[in-house]
Parts: sequence; C-alpha cells; structure tokens
Amino acid sequence: MPKIGDIELPDFPLLLAPMEDVSDPPFRALCKEQGADVVYTEFISSEGLIRDAAKSVMKLDIYEKERPVGIQIFGANLESMLQSVDIVEKSNPDIIDINFGCPVKKVVSKGAGAGILKDIDLMVSLTKAMVKRTKLPITVKTRLGWDESSIMIVEVAERLQDVGCKAIAIHGRTRAQMYKGDADWKPIAEVKNNPRMHIPVFGNGDVNSPEAAMRMRDEYGLDGAMIGRASIGNPWFFNQVKHYFKTGQYAAAPTMIERVAAAKRHLQMAIDWKGETLGVFETRRHYTNYFKGIPDFKPYRMKMVTSDAAEDVFNTFDEVLEKFGSYQFQ
Repeated sequence: MPKIGDIELPDFPLLLAPMEDVSDPPFRALCKEQGADVVYTEFISSEGLIRDAAKSVMKLDIYEKERPVGIQIFGANLESMLQSVDIVEKSNPDIIDINFGCPVKKVVSKGAGAGILKDIDLMVSLTKAMVKRTKLPITVKTRLGWDESSIMIVEVAERLQDVGCKAIAIHGRTRAQMYKGDADWKPIAEVKNNPRMHIPVFGNGDVNSPEAAMRMRDEYGLDGAMIGRASIGNPWFFNQVKHYFKTGQYAAAPTMIERVAAAKRHLQMAIDWKGETLGVFETRRHYTNYFKGIPDFKPYRMKMVTSDAAEDVFNTFDEVLEKFGSYQFQ
C-alpha cells in the first residue's frame, strides 16, 4: 500500500488533480463522495498568498470531509515559497504539493510551474528548502520535461526524492506539448522501475476511462492515478474506475435524476462558497459533461452556460429533468 509520509492510502489510489477553477471545495466534496482517495486544491500563487490576495487566500479553504487533502502552491522565488509554506500550514492540510508542471504561459514566463523544468537545480533546491521548512509531507507534480530533447525525469524524480519529497505525480507530456498529443506513460514507468525510488509514483494524463486506469496499474506498474479532465462534470468517474477494478464490468451510468441532483448540489455549494456571480460562472464548465450525449440538448446547455442568475440555472435543471427524465445513458 502506498504512503505519503504517514498517510496510508489504499492500493492504487485515485487522486483528484489540482485544476484551476475546477478543483474547488464544492467539486472536491462531490469527487470525495464518489471515491476520490486524495484531493488537491486549485494551484495557489505563492506571490498571491504573501500579498494576501483575496483569490489566493480563498483557495486555502479546506474541510474535514475532504481529508486527505493537499494544498498546491506554485512559484519560483525561494523566499516567497517558504513564506507561503508558513501560511499554508495554518490551514492544516495533510499535504503540501508543489506545482512544477503547469504549462500556462503567464505562469511559465515567471519561471514557475513547468518553467522550472529549464532549471532542475532550482527545482531541487526549492523542494529541499520547503521540506526543511515544514513537518507536513511535501509532494511534487511535474511533467516529463521542458521538451522532448530535455526529458530527464528519472534523474529528476530521484533527486527530488533524495531531498525529502514524499511522492511525485508525473503528467506524461512535456511543457512543449501543453495538452496536445497523447500522454506517454513509459517514462513514468521508468521512474517507478528505478531501483532507487521508494516514494509513490503517480501517473497523470489521459486517464480517461476505467481501462486506462487499469493499464496504468497493471501494464505500467504505477502506484496510483491522478485524474484531471476526465472528472470535470463527472465526479462519478472515481467510483466507476473502482467498480471496474473489482468486477471487470462498467458501473451503471448515473441516471438523469442523479445528474440533475449532483449539478444542483454543485451549483448550490459553489454559490454558498463564493457567492452567486462566481458560483454560477465557475460551475458552467461542468455542465457539458453532466449532460453529455443527450440528443437535442443544445438549447438547454446554452441556457445553463449563459444565465447569470442562479434561479434561471436551477429552473433549467428542472426543465431538463421534466423533458429528459427517462433518457437512458450508456
């Protein structure tokens, strides 16, 4: 059974990936209920935290029912990262995760996220200093390398482990690939198969079906799967994977009643947490997947993603239930 520090995890845990404007407390709660073993916050800017920027501070909200939960921070300045560790500790997470993988230009241009893949020595020294700063386990999420010509992930992972990193999640693409092409899990398996590695190695990227998760476990021998895009608007994915592992069969797809109930709860929790305007806006990206595959659904989806008033969105959910309540999902 893999462990992150003293945190015991089940065999082949499923982790909810940190995703900006997605893995907030409402969505984490839904995923946790549906089988996610570890959840992570949206990534938080260390510079934003030390400036007390409202958006960054709000992302520190975590709840007992989420545990084990990791707070993920990014940055490239040692002093800012150390100060942010002190701030994050006060929220009492189970894990502090460092983002060395975000490919977005505004992050990379500051040398943070995947930008640090151009400076492995800095990546290692930052990790070492943060491990020394806290008693909480420090973990890392990263990519294979900056581009195809600079993949040294086996060596990088070993160096991170040697300075005290307690687990590593690796996205099977380079920064140059962004999210295009297929994720390559072979280099992640090479990290796992390095006889010197003893910390958990989690795979990330294209875990978009129960079969994919099973291949990651059985063919590639990884310690767990970190699931990102496949969970958006589909918190059931975690339990679907677990059902498949147990039975070799697909779990029954959630019914329309279950989907509408989840979408309503998601929206209500989002409004309770961040107010109506942001709550309505930031749950929109989930609706396509909540109601995927229904014929002639476009007018309803358009209403969901263009209504600014929560009441209108809730009314649309009711209309959907009335019109499509008996729809059979495959």
